[in-house]
Amino acid sequence: MIVRNEAERLERCLASVAGFVDEMVVVDTGSDDGTPEIAAACGASVHHLDWPGDFAPARNHALDLATGDWVLVLDADEWLRREARAPLRALMEQPRVLLVNLLRHEVGAAQSPYSSVSRLFRRHAAIRWSRRYHAMVDDSVATLLGQEPDWQVVTCPEPALVHEGYRPELVAGRDKAARLRAAMEAELAARPGDPYACAKLGALEVSQGQRRRGLALLEEGLARAGADALAERYELLLHLAIARGPDEPAAAIALYRQALALPLDGRISLGARLNLGALLLRQGDLEEAAALTATVTDLCPELPLAWFNLGLIERQRGRLVEAIDAYRRALSLAPEHADAQRNLAAALLLAGDIPGAREGFRRAITLLEAQGEPQQARELAHRAGALVRLDA
Repeated sequence: MIVRNEAERLERCLASVAGFVDEMVVVDTGSDDGTPEIAAACGASVHHLDWPGDFAPARNHALDLATGDWVLVLDADEWLRREARAPLRALMEQPRVLLVNLLRHEVGAAQSPYSSVSRLFRRHAAIRWSRRYHAMVDDSVATLLGQEPDWQVVTCPEPALVHEGYRPELVAGRDKAARLRAAMEAELAARPGDPYACAKLGALEVSQGQRRRGLALLEEGLARAGADALAERYELLLHLAIARGPDEPAAAIALYRQALALPLDGRISLGARLNLGALLLRQGDLEEAAALTATVTDLCPELPLAWFNLGLIERQRGRLVEAIDAYRRALSLAPEHADAQRNLAAALLLAGDIPGAREGFRRAITLLEAQGEPQQARELAHRAGALVRLDA
């Protein structure tokens, strides 16, 4: 691990690997909140490094301090799931496995709750970290595989890590966007046209309203991505589809289909499946929309947006019982979801459950008020009050 001012999270992270690892190496890059003391109390060997301005050399310094046959790399806002220990050990015992890709659950991610990270690998002299933005060992592993093709890269099917760094309040609290943009721009300047850098910066540009440059970066990255660069191709196709969806739905649908045709774990491609289902709903293709979205709820039943979208689709299909169930599942996972509460109330009203509808509308109005949407709350109260007595 490399850490700085992670006193709030570090103990949870280190506790999650206790008994699974033989040593814990923590490199501190300038904490002033007691992080080194917490690491030492948890049994880690603590080392200090002046921040080099780049994650790759910092991670390589930590890697040089490790002595085990295998290396697991974590950030302080991650932890290892106990359920993954046995399957990971089984993969590590295979003599030709060089690297294990880990499925990581992204807490707070609305559309893509799983990612794949290359964080468990043999300690091999040729494996080193590279890249300024999202440092990774993938480049060195690819070079090594070209020289020694008998090595294998595998994926653990059991989700191994949990990551909370993308929760909206954490991203906002760290002023992350500005720092990420600077890192992305530096990476792209060093590696012009690199598919990974184009995917990251292109998506950021689109999300911040710079659609023209964002599309250009995404298109360039896709043109340069090799057929075997599955993760990069998926991300480029996904963000191109998101960018084109509002104005070019047919083009977006084709891009989503290309993304879903890639041979990836279904949990990695949930975002494309969910977005395609929502787009097909708007296009009136309810059967395929329902099938796609139901698959998302099967693969990731803890995703509130999937249940909400399924409720919208089932309502359009005239299946009120199924819609009501889906809305309730969404609210059980995200009780603050005012739109799910409003749609549940409307579905209950159509089903003849007047008391349930009345209570549902009241809750939706209360949620909107609490979330700083007084105008929406008043409008809903007016519309709902014309249908059912809210003061009864």
